[in-house]
Amino acid sequence: MSITRYVLGLMIVIAKVTLCQKITLSGKIKTEHNEKIEQGYVTLKNSPYQTQADTEGNYKITNIPAGKYIIVAFALGKHILEQEINLQKDTVIHFTLKSIENEYDAIVIQAEREKTFGLLRMKSIENFGVYEGKKTEVILLEDIYANLSTNNPRQIYARITGLNVWESDQAGLQLGIGGRGLSPNRTANFNVRQNGYDISADALGYPEAYYTPPAEALERIEIIRGAASLQYGTQFGGMLNFRFKKPETEKKLLVTSRQSIGSWDFISTFNSFSGTIRRLSYYTYYQFRRSEGYRPNSGFYSHNAFACLNYQISTRLLLNLELTKMNYLAQQPGGLTDKAFQSNPRQSLRERNWFKIDWNLAALNLTYKINQRTQINTRNFGLLANRKAVGNLERINVADFGNERTIIEGIFQNIGNETRILHDYTLSHQKHTFVAGVRLYSGTTQSRQGLGTAGKDPNFNYLNPDNLENSDYKFPSKNIAFFIENVFNLSSKLSITPGLRWEYIQTMAKGYYKLYVKDGAGNILVERKIYEQTQRKRNFTLLGLGVSYKHKPICEFYGNISQNYRAINFSDLRVNNPNLRIDANIRDEKGYTADIGVRGSKSNLFTYELTLFYLYYQGKIGQVLRTDTILFNDYRFRTNVSDAVNKGIEAFAELNLLRLLSKIETWQYNIFTNFSWIDARYIGTQDNSIKNKKVEMVPSFVVRAGNTLRYKKMGASIQYAYTAQHFSDATNAIRTATAVEGLIPAYVVVDVSIFYQWKFLRAEFSINNLLNRSYFTRRADGYPGPGIIPADGRAIYTTVQIVF
Repeated sequence: MSITRYVLGLMIVIAKVTLCQKITLSGKIKTEHNEKIEQGYVTLKNSPYQTQADTEGNYKITNIPAGKYIIVAFALGKHILEQEINLQKDTVIHFTLKSIENEYDAIVIQAEREKTFGLLRMKSIENFGVYEGKKTEVILLEDIYANLSTNNPRQIYARITGLNVWESDQAGLQLGIGGRGLSPNRTANFNVRQNGYDISADALGYPEAYYTPPAEALERIEIIRGAASLQYGTQFGGMLNFRFKKPETEKKLLVTSRQSIGSWDFISTFNSFSGTIRRLSYYTYYQFRRSEGYRPNSGFYSHNAFACLNYQISTRLLLNLELTKMNYLAQQPGGLTDKAFQSNPRQSLRERNWFKIDWNLAALNLTYKINQRTQINTRNFGLLANRKAVGNLERINVADFGNERTIIEGIFQNIGNETRILHDYTLSHQKHTFVAGVRLYSGTTQSRQGLGTAGKDPNFNYLNPDNLENSDYKFPSKNIAFFIENVFNLSSKLSITPGLRWEYIQTMAKGYYKLYVKDGAGNILVERKIYEQTQRKRNFTLLGLGVSYKHKPICEFYGNISQNYRAINFSDLRVNNPNLRIDANIRDEKGYTADIGVRGSKSNLFTYELTLFYLYYQGKIGQVLRTDTILFNDYRFRTNVSDAVNKGIEAFAELNLLRLLSKIETWQYNIFTNFSWIDARYIGTQDNSIKNKKVEMVPSFVVRAGNTLRYKKMGASIQYAYTAQHFSDATNAIRTATAVEGLIPAYVVVDVSIFYQWKFLRAEFSINNLLNRSYFTRRADGYPGPGIIPADGRAIYTTVQIVF
């Protein structure tokens, strides 16, 4: 009730705000050849005043306070125009934009793109989302120097603060990143999306991302922190969204072909086709990658294809269809003990472990522009996927005697819809915006575990498919959600954004598991099949509030607080793993996230951001080291460990040093640094083995720095990454015999990338882990382990790209 009274009181205050003089700015965006404008915008920089031009290029912004502004005009595929203006009366300004594609001078193209430094922030309102007062980061793939053929996360996410990166395979087949002290395991603490729709296995019961879009196909990667819980799901980590390249608008067919080779027989081919034919535009690609891997028994191959079709039914209605197919097969060399890693990090103690993925996504989207102020978007999406693992999951300090292997299978089927409406309105001479939406979701996960063959091949067939030796469960889930957020502009500088999300979740588990009683020699004395059927329903409301104050064009203060909620992963409950046991009474997590920060930038000169954050967990789910009372073996116990607090500082800055010292346009030299300090501890518990201990998977310090040098058509980058030591369980164990728990030592990695562009040809060269350091980022309790998973040593890659 207090929040409701506050919002109502605030709206009354807004209604009384007046400004003495209001001005209208209007005009037309034109092109050199008088084509229709696509995605044309006019905005007053560092202010809430902006508008989208119609297809004829006409624009109009009303109720602007008198004063000096920088007006910016841009459209898809065109140069950006900036102009200083002093508005004292109604003004008409026309713009003529030139096509970037028609310019062959590399310096011109560079100047347009590298104003971003490779990192942007979301606009206040963008793609039917509200980002005012939130911490947002956008990686522009074309503007960074990185090894894209291997999805190298150290380089790609180098400018994103507070991330812990797991490295498990050479080609980045599975992305593992966690922010602000959250586990990086398959990026499950983010709501992971592709072009705005879900791509994880099951957004409710199993939000792990087994599929990662290839970086070579991406235009940008958007990251919104914990305040994204109101719009995109209730996760503590926020939202991670991969946006593919848009269709080519100037040609009927544009072909991009990238061919890469590298260490350990790495081969990659990426080929994309794009164009526009009247009202139909398209973008599609196919990628194939294979390698023998850094360690023995670590080879893989992968296929990935994507197709996007856009059809402009009318000037108001756009239809979009997208299809994605990905499958890969990877051999897994298993983990190592601490002693084995110190002896030889490249060795493999398992040769019979395999992992297979088949991922199929479909999305149908409609966007309708009701009028200049109101638009509606509906996204329909579905997933048919499975992942299979076969191998020996016994502790890594126990030899593989060649017995029947364990097969663990997950089958995922889900379908959903998200519909959003965006509306601009004027109140007390100020423009305000609200976005409201509804989400409907239904998913079913089937989790099966039983025995397979005793061979070495990737055979995923059960010995007894109708009577599995371990478990067979189905986990149906349903979700209904509604959210609304409103940007109230109290002035041209100050805004507040309240919001709420109502959520209904229903999860079920039905199936059986087998219970065995064995004697000391391992003989089965009793075998019982135990059937279970459970159902949980809950509904709740999450609240949030954001504030933004744009003091100057180069200085914005912001803050936000929002509640979070994370449902337990039902599909983990009955996995039979000697290294991991699950608390039968495990509960959902609750809490909230808060940010306060300052950020700013000046075009092509510098950008910076400093953020303080605070995460509170009620009943945080984590891993605790326990010892078996019969054989005295160590294992992980997954439970609600206790309440926890993650707090810290994130800082990022980048400077164009040569631009600061001189006006030379042909050379560009940027330096950047990315720093985070996190203190994450368990609180509110009487268990002395956990009390005030550090939360697992949380390095206290992460530092990434780099510099990039560019001259006309060539460039080079050197990046440095340091991650402090941290623990893998809540008891902060230093070392165990199984290597499942223990310290993850601090490590330093240096990467180098070089490129040269000549007309339609481009050559790239990179060295990953230049210093050839031996290190590891994770200790696994199951596949790809168990045990220590060594990171790759020094690797060299080269890529040739042709565009025609």
